[in-house]
Amino acid sequence: MRPNIVLFGDSITQESFRSGGWGASLADTYSRKADVVLRGYGGYNTRWALFLLHHLFPLGSTKPPVATTIFLGANDAALAGRTSERQHVPVEEYKENLRKIVRHLKECSPTMLIVLITPPPIDEEGRMEYARETYGEKAMTLPERTNETTGVYAKGCIELAGELGVRSINLWSKMQETDGWQKKYLRDGLHLTAEGNAVVFEEVVKVFKEAWLDASEMAYDFPHHSEIDGKNPEKAFQQKCL
Repeated sequence: MRPNIVLFGDSITQESFRSGGWGASLADTYSRKADVVLRGYGGYNTRWALFLLHHLFPLGSTKPPVATTIFLGANDAALAGRTSERQHVPVEEYKENLRKIVRHLKECSPTMLIVLITPPPIDEEGRMEYARETYGEKAMTLPERTNETTGVYAKGCIELAGELGVRSINLWSKMQETDGWQKKYLRDGLHLTAEGNAVVFEEVVKVFKEAWLDASEMAYDFPHHSEIDGKNPEKAFQQKCL
């Protein structure tokens, strides 16, 4: 039975199985070795994500995920008093919600590999351009997210990961190491381009390898076709199937 790797998050996770998406690349990398399960919910913040925990990660499951990525915070960091205020969650509550999620996952399986991913940086100008192109005269006049505020949430995410002893990826910092990251990695000031998806994929694979979930070291679920004798196929399947 293949192990499951669950991707839990908001729209950046929900979109990750699209062509060139980081989830699709991960599924390809772990093909025939682990099933990558998409659990992304567009627009969700950590407050709303808590309602899903017992449905997605039931306690007492006989097959809990071998690894889970938690990629939340882009919506929590929406500014109070602006157009996306409904999604806003104060940073201290954000950290506490992440703490509850991690604790629940550890209760599901103490050996589960848990990876916290910070929200990506925000291209405020790109968000405004997207709003004008999408909504015209009804577009927001003030940014509903800022890169500075999102950085505060990213810092909180990394601090919490260290406190809880789980792995983390500082996507907010990593992307800003590249000149022109605003348009290179973000298509609308927030969501990822193909290049942005590639960054997430590379960082997740690196963390998985550094832990113990290196795809190159995992066995195929059933024999490779080269191991099957055309005249005596039963022999290749005796150990796992018969």
